[in-house]
Amino acid sequence: MTTTKIQTVLMTGKTHTTASHREGAPRGVERVDIRMSIPGKAENEIVLEAIQLHPTAEQLFAGAWSACYTGALGYAAKAKKVALPSDMSVDIEVDLGQTGGAYFIQARIDVHMPGVAPDMAQAIAHAAHAMCPYSKAVHGNIDVVTNVHAAEALAA
Repeated sequence: MTTTKIQTVLMTGKTHTTASHREGAPRGVERVDIRMSIPGKAENEIVLEAIQLHPTAEQLFAGAWSACYTGALGYAAKAKKVALPSDMSVDIEVDLGQTGGAYFIQARIDVHMPGVAPDMAQAIAHAAHAMCPYSKAVHGNIDVVTNVHAAEALAA
């Protein structure tokens, strides 16, 4: 199946998920914190005291996928007998865009596994995609680029 390339990105939902260790498996935190932003606006962050913002579909999808994929990384690492670093993180960006008059989504995933050998980090990320229901649902349906960053410390 061939996916359609987006010509114009209209908005992007972004997430940053870190692992919290509980019962030996990394998981998302118990609550969902979503910081809202407006695409293309300088300083992107929105602070409105009197108005409760609602997340976009792209933010919700990215957040759910990120939580699921982070859990799958934990299970994949455990199966390979690898301890994930405490500063492991997953960033997912989901774009809503257009090509001609049709709307599509696409995604970018950045997996950060500092201290894990690059080949092992790639294997864990691939195995996590094979078990994550969100990754399986979009496989072959949308463009997804996964970048794995390993063996380096994250910049502070």
